[in-house]
Amino acid sequence: MTSSYERIKSECKQKGVLWEDEDFPATQSSVFYHQTPPFTFQWKRPHEIVSNPVFVNDSTAQFDIVPGKMGDRWLVSCLGVLYLSKGLFYRVVPADQNFDKPYYGVFRFRLWWCGEWLEVLVDDRLPTINGKLAFLQAQNTNSFWPGLLEKAYAKLHGSYEALKYGTLLDGLADLTGGITESISIKVDSNIIIRPPLLHNLLDTTSIITCTINNGTITQIRNQTEALPNGIHIGINYRLCSMDKAETIMGDTVQLVRLRNPLAQTFSKAAANFNGDWSSFSSSWERVPMNERNRLIEQLDQGEFWMSFFDMTQTFTHLECVHLDSDTARDEPQLADKSRRWLMRLYQGAWKRGVTAGGCRNNPDSFHINPQLQLFLSEKEDVIISVNQHSVLEPKVIGFTVYNLNSVQNINGCLSKNFFKKHKSLVNSQYTNSRQISHRCSLDPGRYLIMATTFEPAEEASFSVRVLGSTIRLALLETQTMLLLDPFPLLNSNTKILIDPANNNNNNNNGIACSTAQYEPVFMQLADDQRTLNCFDLQELLEACLPNDYIRSCASIDVCRQVVCLMDKTNRGRINFNDFNKFMINLKTWWGVFKMHTKEKSGILKAERLRDALFDVGFQLSTDNISILILRYMRRDGTLRLADFISAILHLTMAFELFKAKDTNQDGIISMGMSEWIKSVFMC
Repeated sequence: MTSSYERIKSECKQKGVLWEDEDFPATQSSVFYHQTPPFTFQWKRPHEIVSNPVFVNDSTAQFDIVPGKMGDRWLVSCLGVLYLSKGLFYRVVPADQNFDKPYYGVFRFRLWWCGEWLEVLVDDRLPTINGKLAFLQAQNTNSFWPGLLEKAYAKLHGSYEALKYGTLLDGLADLTGGITESISIKVDSNIIIRPPLLHNLLDTTSIITCTINNGTITQIRNQTEALPNGIHIGINYRLCSMDKAETIMGDTVQLVRLRNPLAQTFSKAAANFNGDWSSFSSSWERVPMNERNRLIEQLDQGEFWMSFFDMTQTFTHLECVHLDSDTARDEPQLADKSRRWLMRLYQGAWKRGVTAGGCRNNPDSFHINPQLQLFLSEKEDVIISVNQHSVLEPKVIGFTVYNLNSVQNINGCLSKNFFKKHKSLVNSQYTNSRQISHRCSLDPGRYLIMATTFEPAEEASFSVRVLGSTIRLALLETQTMLLLDPFPLLNSNTKILIDPANNNNNNNNGIACSTAQYEPVFMQLADDQRTLNCFDLQELLEACLPNDYIRSCASIDVCRQVVCLMDKTNRGRINFNDFNKFMINLKTWWGVFKMHTKEKSGILKAERLRDALFDVGFQLSTDNISILILRYMRRDGTLRLADFISAILHLTMAFELFKAKDTNQDGIISMGMSEWIKSVFMC
């Protein structure tokens, strides 16, 4: 199968033109969709900017990317981390691209987007000001991969302006396919990162970086770009390894080896750091020569040693990118790691009325969120990440974890009662970030993960990823079945109680009567066989039902459903006993409806439909309830009584048709085309 990239090159070759991307045109709106910049952009191709453009310059390991007018320094820092991991870099930036002839002006990049690796194609027209690149660019070389990659990233976001609001953790996830985690080094001046934890992190297939990120540093940043010890603010320093220096005094100093991706020199070990244990620090005088040489020889370009204590005093956070074993396989720097993350992925969606139940603050709808069961065979730290696929209007998202080890016989989705009786084990923060992740230590057993939006009825696609060593992940799903007969056989002498006021009335001023009271009216409308058709039934219901709200159930569609369901002769008519049966069940269904409209407003929130139908007798899977919501939910996310009654009638007919065909009672039926069409229209 020919890829889009190859197809575009073939078409450009036939036409003798350079490609122009219609999906991300060279216009002002592709740059700024909201703000109006004080300058106008001219879109130029690399050959129009420099005489000898280069895609990737491999002649040096130097990273010399600067942000330009947009100032998205977070993206520069992301690219710095990526550039130091060549295996990951060439996954994102395919190496088989250049400016040599034949040249068609199209480039491709691979980004982790919405839970999968996505190939993004862009043309080579880049925004410039006064003939120079406006945004990301190489400072000392003619490399154009930064500007072209930035354009591909902007295309996914909808514009360059949208990149202003990006974050480093989101960027690292998109560029590596990993799960990102931010770990505070200190909490209230207490150091919480200890050497054993750092060793454990370095033993995994994870990229560990150190950065400065707090309010105090923001004030410093307005004055200078670096601290007195030369550490740059806003840059993610790669944490390469840990070691110990044995001094001539017999004591031991814990050291960490860091790398600055923005080191502007080819001098080995010179990385602009000038504190203790830097290249020219007197600290080395305390170390025997052989020990000093051993440690210095470990340093590569841009790397330096720093004491563990100074690291905890200088940096505020560890920002980690955790890569599963498949993703890390192509990265040489991670090849010797003793612990390789195993990743489990679930792709889902929050749908209004179906799976968008909101957070635990919404006890009547929380349980309808997708329920994921996590299995661990041994005690371990796991990392849970929820990534929403809403980019332009992100929702506030988070997740909750419950312990299921004491719960027996889980055959489907857990009900509302479970969440009212059980406390949560882990609760993430709720933020409008694209990704929220949390590390937790769990004992062997079963756990439930509930990924949610903060508010109910908010729609978005999402991914849940779990990293661990001995994990399994499975979606809990309810099997569709009939639990109770929603249309039980009743005799004609049963009393009916229908509230004559409205569904907001909770008093007992109903009308108690025998269905025999309606028989005279029935007979006036009936034919000589004492039967009614759907039109007669509508007229009868309009006369019998006590108020306009209940009378909404007398729509011609509902009447047709009643006749189709109760007519066993295929004449399209029902007798008085059929009418009696329907009226009695209508009262029961109305009672269930009122029970689930707690606001007493006469409307049923779509999130409560599944529970209401369950009380009638229907246990429905998520797919089935989704179809009903699609059919009956109104613009405001609610259903009226007539919608509820119609849904019950549809379901009753569907179950009856299936039961009649399931002669072997094995849950499988066979139908011809004619029977299938007939059943569809009958339901």
